[in-house]
Amino acid sequence: MTPATALIPGLDGIVRHRDAERGLEATRRIADLFFEDAGRLRPEHINLFDGLLIDLVPLADQQTRIDLAERLSRLARAPRAVVGQLARDDEVAVAGPLLRRSPVLDDDVLIDVARDKGQGHLLAMAERPRLSADMTDVLVRRGDRDVVRRTAANPGAAFSEPGYTELINRASFDGVLTLTVGKREDLSDDHLKRLLDGALDVVKRRLFDVVGPERQAKIRQALAMPGDLTGASAGQRNFVPAQRIILALYEANTLDEAALLGFARAYRYEEVIAALAAMTGLKLATLDRLVSGDRHDPLLILGRKVGLDWGTVQALIALRLGRKRVPAQRDIDAIKLNYARLLSSTAERVVAFWRTRH
Repeated sequence: MTPATALIPGLDGIVRHRDAERGLEATRRIADLFFEDAGRLRPEHINLFDGLLIDLVPLADQQTRIDLAERLSRLARAPRAVVGQLARDDEVAVAGPLLRRSPVLDDDVLIDVARDKGQGHLLAMAERPRLSADMTDVLVRRGDRDVVRRTAANPGAAFSEPGYTELINRASFDGVLTLTVGKREDLSDDHLKRLLDGALDVVKRRLFDVVGPERQAKIRQALAMPGDLTGASAGQRNFVPAQRIILALYEANTLDEAALLGFARAYRYEEVIAALAAMTGLKLATLDRLVSGDRHDPLLILGRKVGLDWGTVQALIALRLGRKRVPAQRDIDAIKLNYARLLSSTAERVVAFWRTRH
């Protein structure tokens, strides 16, 4: 019980005995009194209401807490303790309005909530008009795909160097995030280059198309490879349509082994190569040379690197050989044994070598 609660006869008993019905009525009446004169109240009066409501709000039902949070979220002079209490509510419907826009919440409260609550709370915070670098550090580290995308799209968000590094790392697995980060006005030339290094070719071209001339010039400079923006093929194959398909799967979070297996069984070579490029970080031209060569070993190494089941690797081998070439069962058994013996650490080292060599 707060000293303010004791000022109203009977209120201390409601709080002490956790009388939900009477507490709800008291919360509504006191809140109505506050909002009637909120614009004219002096700081000491606001503090008095803060002391009255802080013990009553936990007795209120969810709808009352939602209504109170919505009304408080739009006030620049609101009871700080109650605002903080409601912002920490487990129900996003209660906390959300305050987390999105309340000017009363400071970074300490917001960061505390961001570290403790779930993705709905983080998503609400990502929509605030301004986000400090300390805030975005937590959002990018703890947030899911939607939270990170919303944070990156917020023009009022600031990012620390570690925060930007994590953001760019996340973008390497998310084409939509790559485009969002690539359009940020505070993106440095160094960050742009790192962002492009991890992006699919089709994402690079799309980013080039949607930014202004100044950023286009920086993209060309960062890549130092004009052909990356205009070239449509690796070797004699046109991979652009396949890359668009893979990007759509990538953005929908459905680019997985099942999708790769489906492409392999349908003998869709370009989609397989584009999918493997997204999964391994290798260039299309590198993968095209490796997979279309005269040995199946690269497929075993790629499969172990990605963690593919033998059935998927076997489908990839069948794709490489073509529909009319069926290896003998003893050859299949020998290849399967070699795959079982191949260590993940060995595959990791070989793929890392391919990245630097090609």
